[in-house]
Amino acid sequence: MKQQQQSSTPESDVSNNEGASRYELKIDGRVAALAQYSIEGDGVRFTHTEVEPEHEGQGVGSRLAAYALDDVRSRGLKAIPQCKFIAAYIARHEAQFGELVK
Repeated sequence: MKQQQQSSTPESDVSNNEGASRYELKIDGRVAALAQYSIEGDGVRFTHTEVEPEHEGQGVGSRLAAYALDDVRSRGLKAIPQCKFIAAYIARHEAQFGELVK
C-alpha cells in the first residue's frame, strides 16, 4: 500500500484585489505579500511591493510579481514599474516580461 505524503507547505493563493488596487499573495488566509498599483489609461503603475518579514527570501515576492505581470498581459495592458521590486523582477525576466513595459 502506498502511503500518502503529507505536505507541510502552507496553502497559498494569489489574486487581484481590485477594490484595494493591489495584487495579494495569501498564505493560510493571511496576506503575505502585496503589490499596490494604479490604473493609468492602458497601463498599470506598480507603486509599492511588500513582503511580510517572515516570508522574505522564500520566493513569495517573485510569485506575486509573475502573477501580477501575467494578469497585466492577459488584460492587454502595459506595466509601468515605478516600484523597484517590480522593475528589478522585470529586468531579471526580460525575455518573459520586457515587452510589457510602457
